[in-house]
Amino acid sequence: MAKATRATQFLDRAGVNYTLHTYDYDPDADSIGQAAAAALGEPAGRVFKTLMVLADGKPACVIAPSDREVAMKKAAAALGAKQAVMMKPADAERITGYKIGGISPFGQTRKVPVVLDATAQGWDSIYINGGQRGLQVRLAPDDAVGALGARQAEIAV
Repeated sequence: MAKATRATQFLDRAGVNYTLHTYDYDPDADSIGQAAAAALGEPAGRVFKTLMVLADGKPACVIAPSDREVAMKKAAAALGAKQAVMMKPADAERITGYKIGGISPFGQTRKVPVVLDATAQGWDSIYINGGQRGLQVRLAPDDAVGALGARQAEIAV
């Protein structure tokens, strides 16, 4: 598995401290994020999933704990939109440049607004996809927010 991805290159350019963690990716898992947490031996609430949404028809990225669901009304409000819906997988891959199961908020081919769930602040470090299936980066929540220019809000239920 390649350890240098667009995501890790993005983090390197931003001067963010992070560590890489690999695991055996299971495409048949009911929840990819929860499977990643189990493989890493971490609580599911510490491993965050990256989801692509359309907020009032415009692409955006939301990052939430893998053991929770994103409340679309809350996500829309955090993005300053009236409504938000999940993006179709093919559109998410085209906009981000990543494959489903390996979508990272870091180094996407198109810059979009990002919201990180506020529960991230309850951890000294969190895991976020590193731009490849089976690859996670572990970093401080504030570093993720700073690198992405992300908003923080309660978007998960």
